[in-house]
Amino acid sequence: MTRINAARPQFFAQFLQQWLSQNGLSLLLLCGIFFPLAIFAFLAMQIWRQEGGLAWDIAILNTIHSSARPSLDYLAQTLTNFGTDLGVFPAALLIGLRLLSVRRWRSLTYWLLALLGGGLLNYLAKLWLHRARPSLWDYPLLADFSFPSGHAMSSIVFVAALILLTLHKPWRHWVWLLGGLFVVAIGWTRLYLGVHYPSDILAGWMLGIAWVLAVSLVVQPTQSIAQEASPRPEADLPDAILELISENVADS
Repeated sequence: MTRINAARPQFFAQFLQQWLSQNGLSLLLLCGIFFPLAIFAFLAMQIWRQEGGLAWDIAILNTIHSSARPSLDYLAQTLTNFGTDLGVFPAALLIGLRLLSVRRWRSLTYWLLALLGGGLLNYLAKLWLHRARPSLWDYPLLADFSFPSGHAMSSIVFVAALILLTLHKPWRHWVWLLGGLFVVAIGWTRLYLGVHYPSDILAGWMLGIAWVLAVSLVVQPTQSIAQEASPRPEADLPDAILELISENVADS
């Protein structure tokens, strides 16, 4: 039986075009991991050299605090809890139970790794850099460290993972819009309350994005439900062997 080999690209430009058409999404995800990690690493080095707030940290905090008033105090104190206990945590649990009930095993694996792993990563980063929280004005002292922000990272991990899980849904644009507003709102509350520096918020966002995309490269949560539920036909070894035998008999 004669086999015809596919023609190789004669020029590098042809190969590159073919490779990008097949691996463009993976390359995009890789860039989405590298650049946020680079920003996080840059901020971490700055914090390592200077434990207190950076110059632009203090300027931004003072600007935000200049607009403080009782109504915003109440709004910030209420809304900030939705970044963890009252919002992200119960919503993540409900989504996880839903994925479990419909047996979306790949999506559930991705969801658990993204959220639980993100929380562990944030905890380890705080222990590593042990940055003290800002003390520019009166606010109840929090026990844990400041860098990176746990609220900022948990909110971005939750929203980014949800965006990837709903990537092919017709209502995905609402997830992008409302999720983006939620992430920004939680970040604002942490700055308004004076419990984080702006670099803490930015670092939490960058590390969260990098983590979510890294997990997606491994788990591939956008793979279709049909591919999750049933193996590919060519993976059926007995059928493949029978087909190969029949081809050889026909050629002989």
